[in-house]
Amino acid sequence: MAKYLLLKHYRGGPTPVTDMPLLDRWTPAEVTAHVRYMKDFAARLEETGEFVDSQALAPEGTFVRYDGEGRPPVTDGPFAETKDLIAGWMVIDVDSHERALDLAAELSAAPGQGGEPIREWLELRPFLTSPPTITE
Repeated sequence: MAKYLLLKHYRGGPTPVTDMPLLDRWTPAEVTAHVRYMKDFAARLEETGEFVDSQALAPEGTFVRYDGEGRPPVTDGPFAETKDLIAGWMVIDVDSHERALDLAAELSAAPGQGGEPIREWLELRPFLTSPPTITE
């Protein structure tokens, strides 16, 4: 089994297939259908033992870094920020990379406005299984 992280961006990533507006422009029924699809998807993966965890993220966020003694400075740019890019994530534990690709494609079909699949880009990242080695 290998663990993968599925990142839901909603904004960012390759050029979207559909012009998906921000969730705040969806009707309550459309948001409910979208969330229900993801919950049903996770429940199905729980039954197969492939689901590990998932979370939606709040839009707020701040970059923080250590800069010596005292309080670290807080900065909000000029870099693209995670709060603008990542809406949530899911961790899966699957038998193969191909299975991870299939599941990511299926999750990409979550409904959006008008009940149509949003066909969003999901970022699929494998967990690092061992630390990298340094050779000279």
